[in-house]
Amino acid sequence: MAAPLEGITVVEVANWLAAPSAAALMADLGANVIKVEPPGGDTWRHVNLRAMGYQHDFALNYAFEVDNRGKRSITVDLDREGGPALVRRLAEGADVFITNLTKPRRERFGLSDAAVRERNPRVVYTSLTGYGTRGPDAERAGFDYSAFWARSGIMASLEQPPAPPPLNRGGQGDHTTSLNLLAAVLAALRLRDRTGEGQYVEVTLQATGMWTIAADFSAALASGLATPRHDRTQPPNPIWNSYVTADRRWLLLVMPQPDPYWEPFCRAIGEPELAADERYDSLLKRVERSKELTTRIAARFAQHDLAYWARTLDAHRLIWAPAAELNEVASDPQVRAMGWIARIEHPTAGPYETLATPFQIRGAEIGPRGPAPAIGEHTHDVLRELGLGDHEIATLAEHGVFG
Repeated sequence: MAAPLEGITVVEVANWLAAPSAAALMADLGANVIKVEPPGGDTWRHVNLRAMGYQHDFALNYAFEVDNRGKRSITVDLDREGGPALVRRLAEGADVFITNLTKPRRERFGLSDAAVRERNPRVVYTSLTGYGTRGPDAERAGFDYSAFWARSGIMASLEQPPAPPPLNRGGQGDHTTSLNLLAAVLAALRLRDRTGEGQYVEVTLQATGMWTIAADFSAALASGLATPRHDRTQPPNPIWNSYVTADRRWLLLVMPQPDPYWEPFCRAIGEPELAADERYDSLLKRVERSKELTTRIAARFAQHDLAYWARTLDAHRLIWAPAAELNEVASDPQVRAMGWIARIEHPTAGPYETLATPFQIRGAEIGPRGPAPAIGEHTHDVLRELGLGDHEIATLAEHGVFG
């Protein structure tokens, strides 16, 4: 089987999550990904997982591993004389150049779109930032918490007064944005191959967040109004809502057009008479009486455990899902049957499981090709492939370019 991006070279000058995870997916697709790191390594290498709430000592930084698997690492100090020139030389042979450096740093190091494409007119130059490279916030730093989650409008839209708006788990916006970046790069490569001309790709955390909430955003554009908030005890649709079971597990009902589901749902919860009750015999009536109806439904769910409701709701072919913990998802038979978990052999930590590529292409060879590299593990190999001799490499090392 062929790897879709075999023969494509990607140079990544980026850190943290969004841009590196997109490059990791390109490595899954067969690309030769060269990760350019500062001498101390990508900041994400050194994140303490206890700061993310885990009371556990991990053998590896698995969060870094998933975003950097299958790459080769070279260390370059961009603040040293000769460092920026070395990266520009690397970029001359790249099909894709990915960076999340701020615009001033790109200009300072001669790694702007114009500078890179002057030397390599066929390159797909890819910019990933919080807010973009134009406008009043072009130089504002942004993480997924701020640019994707908060400033896109998602965070406030999920607020349920009087509680504050919720925080997301780290990396959701980054990994969603990485898929956006991957799609844009693949389209740009297709266009490059048709026209022979390099392309400029710009992706932001904020715009990706706006796209994920596009239905509400479109309504805001049309009305000028903020997204309606509601308390889960009085939802617009009582059978699109969360309920707690007798064993304190939460489940989510998702029946957006309730009329086909209303009668079987009433039978499932043991109240078939509700289906004929004229107070609830239309969606609008159920909206008007949402609070009393939701209270009644909640009381029913509180009578039995999650296992009971799983059997019952499935027997009536209703649309629902448990609020699954991640450790439960890892052993979910459906997840395993689809192959969404992969196994990687690490040279020092041994084998471990990780997420597979989040899409499949029948007949193509895709998937993790190995663990994340050690800091600078491939520096000399990459430089020799670039045509540098031992004397030139030694001179750069003497000048501290590799740290």
